[in-house]
Amino acid sequence: MPKRKTITRPGLSWDSEISLLTWLASCVSIFSFLFYFQRGEVLLYGDAVAHINIARRVFDSRTPGLLQLGTVWLPLPHLLMIPFLFSEKLWVTGAGGSIPSMIAYVFSVAGMFRLVRGALSGDRESETGARFAAWSSAVIFGANPNLIYMQSTAMGEALYLAFFIWTVVYFSDFVRGNRRALPKCGWCVFAACLTRYDGWFLATVMVVAVVIITIRQRGTSASGANDTRQIRTAAAKFILLSALGPALWLAYNGVVYRNPLEFENGPYSAKAIERRTQSRGTPGHPGSGNLLLAGQYFLKSAEINLAENSWAQRTWILLCVGGLALAFASFRVARALPGAQNAWVLVLLFVPLPFYALSIGYGGVPIFIPPWWPFTHYNVRYGLQLLPAFAAAIGILLFSVMRFPQLVGRIRVGIVLCLAAFSIASYASVWRSGPICLQEAQVNMRTRNQLEKQLAEWLRRLPPDSTILMYLGDHVGALEQAGIPLRHTINEGNHRVWKQPSDAEGLWERALAHPAEYADYVIASEGDPVWQAVQAKHLSELVEIHVTGQARVVLYRAR
Repeated sequence: MPKRKTITRPGLSWDSEISLLTWLASCVSIFSFLFYFQRGEVLLYGDAVAHINIARRVFDSRTPGLLQLGTVWLPLPHLLMIPFLFSEKLWVTGAGGSIPSMIAYVFSVAGMFRLVRGALSGDRESETGARFAAWSSAVIFGANPNLIYMQSTAMGEALYLAFFIWTVVYFSDFVRGNRRALPKCGWCVFAACLTRYDGWFLATVMVVAVVIITIRQRGTSASGANDTRQIRTAAAKFILLSALGPALWLAYNGVVYRNPLEFENGPYSAKAIERRTQSRGTPGHPGSGNLLLAGQYFLKSAEINLAENSWAQRTWILLCVGGLALAFASFRVARALPGAQNAWVLVLLFVPLPFYALSIGYGGVPIFIPPWWPFTHYNVRYGLQLLPAFAAAIGILLFSVMRFPQLVGRIRVGIVLCLAAFSIASYASVWRSGPICLQEAQVNMRTRNQLEKQLAEWLRRLPPDSTILMYLGDHVGALEQAGIPLRHTINEGNHRVWKQPSDAEGLWERALAHPAEYADYVIASEGDPVWQAVQAKHLSELVEIHVTGQARVVLYRAR
């Protein structure tokens, strides 16, 4: 039986279809941002406010510089926000933090199309089916209500998804014979590693995959030593780029904090937070120490991001399993998915599943979902990391329906219409009840946002050139709302962390010891370092703010 002639696209193939999809995604991104911005829901997440102000204090601080990036959170999202936060208006409104997420959303939708079309275009006969499947996957991905909300915020989900998807896009190009795509894949992995720790696990998986593919291609190469050398060089560049991101972050933590694993075992790490929670008598989160249960919680969070009804959620799982099985079959037996011998690369989109199972089980990362104990919302947004896998699975199923000769025309049309109706009904149920990611922010941040709004009203009444002593880790959003530059504050970011074990001469420490000598006003939240420092200072109390569910905040006059 003669081999099929494969179609390879050495270039990016940024053609009219992708341009149209990019334009449509841009419209969705802008209109959805304006919708949530007008409703005041762009800055609901406390983490979004924190991301914006970490980026802002790199240049707006009494001690500006890259050391303001801190630890735990990886630096790339903050670095990408900085150019947009020089504008005070974009900072105060939070729009400057949303712009990188919106751009990433557009690129991720385009990447989803490129990935599915490239993975399924094995011959000329499959081209039409591959394009239809690619459009379907891109629409299912880009139309997800929860992703649409998250891309309007300063959260990092949309940004990481863009790097993740394009990593697999360029790897797919490499598998189809384009060696120039491998360094591009490496740069995407590098960026992913500096965006979320998911990228570190992704880098490990991708390095293993590239090594295996390289060995196979080298063993079957008919072009001789020169071709082997090019493959080896491309693989070496990829491996170096994949390792560079984690190496830079480990080096940064080692030099600045004297501990390369400060982000993992330091006082602000997930494990440290879990230990403090358990020390107060709170039981461990669901899935802790149980890999299977941890995976179930993550998978359930992914389902909730796709549909509101339990029957629809289970149907998504069944469809995903079907698409995954066909992708595996394309690797094992080419005839199982005619014309799509490279569909197996789409299996890489399931990498988040083992990563989050391990993170929940042994990394101190909790996920709480409303249907299961403890029946609340926390990190439900993590389920969006499986959205590309679900979207690709639907694409594979639709491609199979169009390619299998056993299915007559009416049956094909019926199946396609059923899948379309199911997807529309699923997303409609999410819109009716409200995106779960939006609900998560509303439930967890309602009282905190109320407190910061009240505090901001008092801060606006202070003289404009006042110096404020404040711990920014709790309520930096109040300063942002009041439009008070961070350089007008003395905060924990002014602590010289490389001075170990303590720094008595640091600005932060000196201000805590003698508030009246350094600050005009002091903001203390019960239990924070400022509160503990000023209890014996007999400062003049101006106002005390109480909000249910939040520690009380006191505004003092220092001098």
